[in-house]
Amino acid sequence: MNEDRNFLNDPKSLSKLPDDAFQTELLKGVSRTFALTIPQLPQPLYGPVANAYLLCRIVDTIEDEVSLTPEQKSYFCSDFIDVVKTGLNSEPFAAELAPLLSDKTLPAEHTLIHVMPRVIEITHSLDPEQIDALAECVATMAEGMSAFQSQNLQHGLPTLADLDKYCYYVAGCVGEMLAKLFCHYSPTIAEHKDELLRLSVSFGQGLQMTNILKDIWDDAERGVCWLPQDIFRETGFDLKKQTPDANDPNYKKGLTHLIGIAHGHLRNALRYTQLLPAHETGLRNFCLWALGMAVLTLKKIKRHLDFNRSEQVKISRKSVKATIFATRLTVRSNRLLELLFDMAGRELKTPEWQYTAPNLLAQLNH
Repeated sequence: MNEDRNFLNDPKSLSKLPDDAFQTELLKGVSRTFALTIPQLPQPLYGPVANAYLLCRIVDTIEDEVSLTPEQKSYFCSDFIDVVKTGLNSEPFAAELAPLLSDKTLPAEHTLIHVMPRVIEITHSLDPEQIDALAECVATMAEGMSAFQSQNLQHGLPTLADLDKYCYYVAGCVGEMLAKLFCHYSPTIAEHKDELLRLSVSFGQGLQMTNILKDIWDDAERGVCWLPQDIFRETGFDLKKQTPDANDPNYKKGLTHLIGIAHGHLRNALRYTQLLPAHETGLRNFCLWALGMAVLTLKKIKRHLDFNRSEQVKISRKSVKATIFATRLTVRSNRLLELLFDMAGRELKTPEWQYTAPNLLAQLNH
């Protein structure tokens, strides 16, 4: 058993680590992707962003826990919003939630709930503006996800607009929070705050849609489908007939349409990254690695539209390493990044994609 797993299996020892080391060990357990990308950030941003991710992961843990009823999930989400906002009552909250978690929840997430009071202590050691950004994000996410959890999602969401809203609650608001943290960190970045906030919602949606498409069949096993019924109705496919062995060309048309929409959001993510100062290579790599891996995942999905397990469309470690290598070479040049994005995603383009970040925000506000 390696040292990392010893820490995750021993909450008391974990809690004795310095703040950054404590959050690093938790990240390794709950997200390989963010454990890879967050350390690329400048040191002043590492702690706040790592903490923000752990807070969001606690909301995810509550929402994904199969043993909790919708009423219990709503109760815990509401209480957690107050805990994050005030810094109070974290210990009784953790003590009440921890015993209710089932073995379906990852061991690292069990540990995260046990050490949640320490996570909240770190939250409230941050600058007041940073705390406000994190608390607002958690409130938006927890309230929005609770609303969707109460719906029957076995055969998909009614419309693409509903998918937009869901992606905002689980990812777009996280993008907004990160944009606020970045602007707080750098006055130069803050000069583009309004545009970054608009694009950040689209950035989040691009990443979330990629995950939804990759995890279609994993979600189906849980009786959940996040695909929009109206898109597939237009192509002549009824999502009620969706099965892992289906090979319907109309189903593939619907998937292709959604891949195109996700790719358009990722183009907005590129624009977001290009607005960050060229010398902020850590910030740019943080964005580009996630963006690059999403583009490669979409390509793999488009090449294997008949996939029936998420493992079939996960990108390889070699692809991850190639993404890191390519972005490190081009990170300072907006022109080279544009060329790299176009080359990597040339087979993903669809001319009918027409959403923009401002249009998406306008829809969410109505």
